[in-house]
Amino acid sequence: MSNIDQPAAAPPHAPSGEQFIEMQNSPQFQELKARLRKFIFPMTAFFLIWYAIYVLLGAFAHDFMAIQVWGNINLGLILGLLQFVTTFVITGLYVRFANRELDPRAEAIRNEMEGGPSL
Repeated sequence: MSNIDQPAAAPPHAPSGEQFIEMQNSPQFQELKARLRKFIFPMTAFFLIWYAIYVLLGAFAHDFMAIQVWGNINLGLILGLLQFVTTFVITGLYVRFANRELDPRAEAIRNEMEGGPSL
């Protein structure tokens, strides 16, 4: 018997609007939101401050940014490239955080809402 001949699995239970609202008010959903916020807000603040410092240095500290570090490479270029590095590092940290902290909790909530197996 091929996969085409096999009956399709039953679709997951579709929760009602009331069930979604009830889940939003549940302690497990509130914990999920709190964990997300504890990561997102400080990381966003860090990056915005770091970016603002870079922009302000570029606008008002020309001599500092023009310091030659190696050959024609100056401090402004290095700090600008570090903006990209910071973005990739923050992205990697978020992915690791989401895989460890958020995804298992979200999966448990989804399974509860759809009537599937709990983790």
